[in-house]
Amino acid sequence: MPAWTIAAAQYTACNRNVAENIAHHLRFIEAAAKLTCQLIVFPELSLTGPDTSSPLPPPPDRELLEPLSYAASRHGITIVAGLPVEQNGERHKGVVVFVPGNTAPLMLCQGTCQTPQARHISILAPEAEDNELDPLASLLAAGTCTREFQQQQSVQQLQRLAHKYAIAVLKSNFAGGSALWDEHGQLIVRADSGELLLTGRKYEGGWEGEIIPMRESLYAIDESRCDA
Repeated sequence: MPAWTIAAAQYTACNRNVAENIAHHLRFIEAAAKLTCQLIVFPELSLTGPDTSSPLPPPPDRELLEPLSYAASRHGITIVAGLPVEQNGERHKGVVVFVPGNTAPLMLCQGTCQTPQARHISILAPEAEDNELDPLASLLAAGTCTREFQQQQSVQQLQRLAHKYAIAVLKSNFAGGSALWDEHGQLIVRADSGELLLTGRKYEGGWEGEIIPMRESLYAIDESRCDA
């Protein structure tokens, strides 16, 4: 029995269509729940779409996000999604975290760390120093939107973080290349293109990873995986 099961959602969002993107999130969350995942991470700006040709849109109304809060509590799964956040009158790329049992989601600047026991959440900014990474954190979750020509740089950066801080790193990316590295910076599993779930299971002896393509029906998931 794994101590922790996590997932990265790899999919293409619809730009500026928050309602449709939420419905898409719910499909992935349902699929991750069938696999007994306790955490699912979505790509950068997953709720509003990765439109880089114009300024960031305003954050979605909290009422629109209620189905995700309900899904987190119903399935007992922590959900990390991407959206714009407003800070000091400016908009930034950020994350919203839905924790089971909490009716109000947490909106944070981009970057989250989590521990499975306490579900502790802290921030790791791109310019963070060593003492800014919570020593209790056991996973660095990164939602990204890197294109193919940017993948090598992104992979090298995240691999260095895993090795430097001795922390597992989970990357969820839109265009492909979602991945999981262990606490030594060793690649456990990496996805190519397509809509899929990348899962990681933490056992006493280390991590195991798997790629699960999303079919038209989430019920296409092999039931044998649900008992793994």
